[in-house]
Amino acid sequence: MSETRPAPWEPSQQKAQDDRRLHAPAVARNREAILAMLRAELPVTGSVLELASGSGEHAVHFAQALPRLIFQPSDPSPEALASIAAWTRQAGVANIRAPLQIDAAAPDWAESLAQEHAPDAILCINMIHIAPWAAAQGLVRGAGTLLAPGAPLILYGPFRRAGRPLEPGNAAFDDSLRERNPDWGLRELGAVAALAAEAGFGAPSVIEMPANNLSLIFRR
Repeated sequence: MSETRPAPWEPSQQKAQDDRRLHAPAVARNREAILAMLRAELPVTGSVLELASGSGEHAVHFAQALPRLIFQPSDPSPEALASIAAWTRQAGVANIRAPLQIDAAAPDWAESLAQEHAPDAILCINMIHIAPWAAAQGLVRGAGTLLAPGAPLILYGPFRRAGRPLEPGNAAFDDSLRERNPDWGLRELGAVAALAAEAGFGAPSVIEMPANNLSLIFRR
């Protein structure tokens, strides 16, 4: 499989002309592999909070395949929120809640959710390398506030690993991210695991995924 990675998805560049649905090209390539991982790691029933849902295509695909779970998508971008709602309407999926505007870097984003309905799992796909480190810190801190013991925090994407050189495709992708924004870039798995430990999570289960991506499963 080619290691060539697309440029980071930007909603303004991927908007369809005829409706408010946005299209993230990577979704079609990775959604089945992610779904297979989710079938093994998510609870059978309950609610799943997805942070940085982007276009909403992942949330719709997973909700259609896992009808006993309730999916709560979210994103900080108004364009993305409109796209999530449009994809949900178009698909007619009943087990997706209205999207929430959540910025993982905000210090108190988890507080209101904790007072309402805390999720049974938290999912974040391809976010922490295309965001400032504060977003990863806020994501993990909020997950520690919201998740009960045993409930999974699931991260998916490319990571750096100590003692291993980056694959050529990931190295080029990392360079392109840092050129676009010096606060972006592939994160060290060990640094993410250390954040999670500070929030009360154990060491992650690491699942190898296609195209040199990883799924990290954290539980308290």
